[in-house]
Amino acid sequence: MKLVDQIELAELEEMADNMYDELVKAVVDVEKRVMAVDAGLHVDEEQLLLESGSSHRDLWGINLYPDSYGQDDFVEFDSMINIRPA
Repeated sequence: MKLVDQIELAELEEMADNMYDELVKAVVDVEKRVMAVDAGLHVDEEQLLLESGSSHRDLWGINLYPDSYGQDDFVEFDSMINIRPA
């Protein structure tokens, strides 16, 4: 697991091969414009960002599908951390 402000497609493909074979879980800090990648659970990446000074309201969990790069289904906004009380 690591923090990045940008990442190469080849690195995402390698992460996908090592983890889920088709997707990479990530949590994005939309304010700081960084993301945590390469963990089995979004909550682990969320914790890393919180420990790095991110605010919970700025964090969104996503799944990245490297094989779909450039297509609408490259990014999936499907994570339990995105469910928040009003």
